[in-house]
Amino acid sequence: MARYRKRPVEVEAMHMAHPNSPEDVAEWCGGRIVADGITGHPYAIEIDTLEGTMRGEHGDWIIRGVKGEFYPCKPDVFAATYEPADA
Repeated sequence: MARYRKRPVEVEAMHMAHPNSPEDVAEWCGGRIVADGITGHPYAIEIDTLEGTMRGEHGDWIIRGVKGEFYPCKPDVFAATYEPADA
């Protein structure tokens, strides 16, 4: 078995939490605001991804990938995978 390292790549992302409103996040990623009866927050966002429709919940990050695709990412995975890029 060979070992591989993830290539460094910059992505754009929006946090589904203050100061971003759900409307701002949905407009940016082309998602739809839906009622969230799962986490106890009033909203979630459904996003059509390359793998089908995925749900971004309050606190998640929405990422625009290298091919322009959008997908949600849980905060712990985001923190372990990404760091701020130099401006």
